[in-house]
Amino acid sequence: MSEHKGQCMCGAVTVTATPVNDKLAVCHCAMCRRWTGAGLLGLMVQPGYAALGPVKTFASSDWAERAFCADCGSALWYRVTAPGKHSGETHMSAGLFEDAAEGRLAYEVFIDRKPEGYAFAGETKQMTEAEIMAMFADAGGAEEAT
Repeated sequence: MSEHKGQCMCGAVTVTATPVNDKLAVCHCAMCRRWTGAGLLGLMVQPGYAALGPVKTFASSDWAERAFCADCGSALWYRVTAPGKHSGETHMSAGLFEDAAEGRLAYEVFIDRKPEGYAFAGETKQMTEAEIMAMFADAGGAEEAT
C-alpha cells in the first residue's frame, strides 16, 4: 500500500500514514456516532504513522483513545490502548485523506447499533456488538473495532 498524506478540516494537523490494506470500515457504536455524528469511516494504518500539529487525545474507555484536532475538532484516529493482540491498532478517519476513496467499504461493526435511518450500498462483512466484544476479549482486551 502506498503512503497517504492528509489533514484535518482547518489544516492545522497533517498526517502521513500507510494503510494496512485497501479496506474501509465503519463503526456504528454509540461512541463513534456521538464523536462523528454518524459512524466512523476509517482505515487501519500501519505503525509508524506521523501526525503534526495540535493533536489532542481523549481516553474514551479503559481500552482505547480517540484523537482530534485541538483547533477545529476533526476526528483523527481511534487507537486501541489495551494490552493484547490488538494493542496499538489504529484506525484513521478516512476523511483526512483525499486518496482514501481508492478503498472499498468492506466492514461494518456494531451493525446492531446502526440507526435505521441510513444504510451503505454493497456487500460488507457485518459484525454485531457481541461478536466484536468476544473477538477482543479473546485477544486480551474488550474493545470496539473500526
